[in-house]
Order: sequence, then C-alpha cells, then structure tokens
Amino acid sequence: MSTDFNWWLLIVGVVVGGALTWLVLADSRRHDEEVGEEELTAEAGWIARTLNAPALDSGAVERVLRSHRRYLGFPPPDTMVDPSQLRALEHEKAATGDPEAPTGDPETAAG
Repeated sequence: MSTDFNWWLLIVGVVVGGALTWLVLADSRRHDEEVGEEELTAEAGWIARTLNAPALDSGAVERVLRSHRRYLGFPPPDTMVDPSQLRALEHEKAATGDPEAPTGDPETAAG
C-alpha cells in the first residue's frame, strides 16, 4: 500500500513541479511598458547600430519607438484597414459629412 502511495505522490509531484516551472518561465520576456524613458534612448541607439543601415540614426529610431509605444496605447481596431486605402477612407468620410470624420493630421488627432 505504501509503495502505491509513493508512486502516486511522485507522479503528482512531477506534474505540479512541471506546472510551476511552466508558470514561472511562460512569460519571462520583457514588455514594451517595462521599458523606461531612459532606456528608450539606449534601445534606439542599439537598434540603429545593430541594423547597420547608414540611413538610420538613433534619433529616427527613437521617434519610431515612441510612435510604437503610443500605438500600443490605442484601443484595438474594430477592423483591419489596408494602409494604402486609409487615406481614401478618410477623404470619403469627410466628403459624406460624417461627424466622426477625422480632421487634420490623424497622428496629432490621435495622441
């Protein structure tokens, strides 16, 4: 009887240990909101050096990262729109007199 209980205890222990290990390691990557303002500049410089593209400077990369962070703060879109069709969609909404039509630059209106 005791050996059966020991095997059962061993199996339960392995399963629980595996589940706890998975929980600890499952989400160990860093998230965008964890990167502070000071680290953003360093990250931009690292990306500019790593990509090895002469047209990229750390200032341009930093602006892209800040835009990406602002984008992540927006609510998820209801539908995905092809970026090439977005400008035509904005003009169509403005022409129909839609009160929710965007006015001015969409980037400044959004944030």
